Order: sequence, then structure tokens, then C-alpha cells
Amino acid sequence: MTTETIDSFHRGQFHVIQPLGQGHRSGMDAMLLASLVAADRPCRIADLGAGAGAAGMAVASRLEGAEVVLVERSPLMAEFARQSLALTQNERFAARLSVLEADVALTGAQRRAAGLADDHFDHVIMNPPFNDASDRTTPDALKAEAHAMTEDLFEVWIRTAGAIVKPGGQLSLIARPESIARIVGACGRRFGGIEITSLHPRAGENAVRILVTAIKQSRARLAFRAPLIMHRDGTHKFTDSVDDLNNGRTTYRRCR
Repeated sequence: MTTETIDSFHRGQFHVIQPLGQGHRSGMDAMLLASLVAADRPCRIADLGAGAGAAGMAVASRLEGAEVVLVERSPLMAEFARQSLALTQNERFAARLSVLEADVALTGAQRRAAGLADDHFDHVIMNPPFNDASDRTTPDALKAEAHAMTEDLFEVWIRTAGAIVKPGGQLSLIARPESIARIVGACGRRFGGIEITSLHPRAGENAVRILVTAIKQSRARLAFRAPLIMHRDGTHKFTDSVDDLNNGRTTYRRCR
């Protein structure tokens, strides 16, 4: 029997049903990922490896013109996403989201048959598994699947993103800093104009995450943006800028 919780995001603007004690539970990473999507007109978004759907729902909650497809391989996590969309607290935007059970690794005709069409989305967001195989493992098979990174993970996921996003469309992801080389390599000639922002717990401390955006078929150069600092010195309180991103009050727009 799966125990679950109903978690509030964006100061109560939406809620997500998530498993307790197994599988991946979304939190701040998902909210920062969602903040990378900025759009002033109706748009289609694919959330790859969506889990229970927190990041995709955060986008739809904030952007009234956003239609979001939550792409998830695990039937259990996909069911949590469906149950979350059925909550009365989410009825404001639920009709603009759908859940697609599909493997991000599918290619060509199999991918299209699964429901991921070529050149279809304006934005693709992803929070891929980022734990190295040498990291401490978990006895929870579902959580291990959600967290364990394979050697070619970014190549596989970014390949799919490059196929389904429109020319000029945006890829957004959150990852560990040590994944920079793999991410840039996987973007290759698919995506350019890469912008990377490092996320630091406090001033003077090493980065723990990176936020990455890129544009399909762009030939613009890579840019490192000013770092984001999560907490004020000596406290666990978020800085104003990060708190605004985490709670959907602002977006983290590209600088070019």
C-alpha cells in the first residue's frame, strides 16, 4: 500500500499528491525549473519525466495560456499526477494539463506513436535523474529509477527534447554542476544560446545546482549568468529573489 501526502506549492496556489516513502518527491528543484518558462502568449509545454507533475503544474498555474503535457514512464507516478489534477484545488488549470505515459528514451516512429510529435512544443522542461551510479543507492526501486543517472542520460533526454520542440523553442533543465559538460555536449547542434546559472546555498559556498536554458537551432554563444544565492547569510531563510522564483511570483527570463 502506498502512503501519500498532499503538498501545497506556490503558497497554496496548487497542490500535488505525492508518494511517501517511495518514488521521487518534488520540491524546490521543480519550482525553480518551472520558473524558467516565460511566455507572453499561449504555448505548449512538455514536462519530461514529470513524476507527480509538480513542475508542469507550476507552469500552468502561473501562465494562463499554457497547455502542459506531463510525460512520465512510471504508471504509479503517472497515476499520482492524474489524481493531483483531479483535486478541487487544481480545477482552475487542470483542463490545460494532460498525462502521457511514455518513455523519454523512445525515438522516431515509436516516440511519435506514443504521443510525442515532432516540432510540436514551444517549451520542454526536464529534471532528469542526477545521481551518479557511484552515489549511495536506495532500496526503493521506484526512487532509484527516478534518481539514478546513466552515462548517456543527457544525450537521450536532450535528443528527445530536440525532436519534439519547435525551431526556436526553449529547452529548460535543472541539474548538478558536474553535469555541465554532458549537457553542453548533448545540446550539440540541436540547441544553442545556452545560458547557465549556478545556484549556491549561500554567498561563498559552492554551487549545488545549475539552471540551464537553450534555444533550438540557435547559433548564439554559451553564457554564464550571475549566480543565484539561495539563503541569507547565517539563516535558512530564502533570499527575496529565490523566494519569488520558488513561489511563482516571478519568472527567470533569459537574458537574450
